[in-house]
Amino acid sequence: MARPSVTAAAGMVSVAVAVIAVAASASAQTTRAPDSLDGAPPEVASVPFAVGEHLRYKVKYGIFSVGEAHMTIAGIDTIHGMPTYVAEWRIKGSVLGFGIDETFTSWIDTEGLFARRFVKDQGERYREYEFFPAEHRVQRIDHDTTWALPDPEPLDDISIVYFTRTLALDVGQSYTFNRFYKDEGNPIVLNVLGRDRREVGAGEFNTVVVRPIIQTDGLFSEGGQAEIHFSDDERRMVVYMKVDGPFLPVNLTMHLEEILHAEPEPRAQTPGDSQDSG
Repeated sequence: MARPSVTAAAGMVSVAVAVIAVAASASAQTTRAPDSLDGAPPEVASVPFAVGEHLRYKVKYGIFSVGEAHMTIAGIDTIHGMPTYVAEWRIKGSVLGFGIDETFTSWIDTEGLFARRFVKDQGERYREYEFFPAEHRVQRIDHDTTWALPDPEPLDDISIVYFTRTLALDVGQSYTFNRFYKDEGNPIVLNVLGRDRREVGAGEFNTVVVRPIIQTDGLFSEGGQAEIHFSDDERRMVVYMKVDGPFLPVNLTMHLEEILHAEPEPRAQTPGDSQDSG
């Protein structure tokens, strides 16, 4: 049996991230500070994460431990004059003798929770994208190419994870969305299969089990058995992920090992702020 290439093996985790969360933009609730208030903090959505959250995962390929993954909200940055969360996903390890050291970074609008910039750093493969929602276009900076956005509030491989964490995943429901920044990745179907209890290094969690399907050949094509287990609580963390597509000789799994910071820090109320509706 031919061994998977380093690109295919390394890309399994990143593709898994890319398709699991397009569903959530409509569910994010927003609390606004008044426009006239000098020195007001950036407008931020009511979300189950905050700057400083750092989730560490063990990555396995079949029965073998092959490395670690880290999912981090590293800070706040300004893109096109708008405040954004800097969300970083890093994977480091070795699969069947191939070294992996990849970083994916998304700059997520703090109010609308859509992507404004996205970088894939996969060693020899580096790609950088700028999103211009008002102009309905995306520009690949490193390649000087431009194309139309399928949706004015685009989602990339990382931002869609955080969107999903804001979504109430109703068991038995299927959701279809067309917001991935590359049109060939649309539509994405999100099937909520049920609930489970998952034991990982970080503890035991009740989870909501989701099966994503992307309408192209590959890891999440129809007929595959991918699963993502989100914690069934207000945090909606990715506790466990399994990729078991029809083209893989063994499956890839990710197991939450450590929660370095998981509770959102409360934002101070300012005059004019509305009360959260829950």
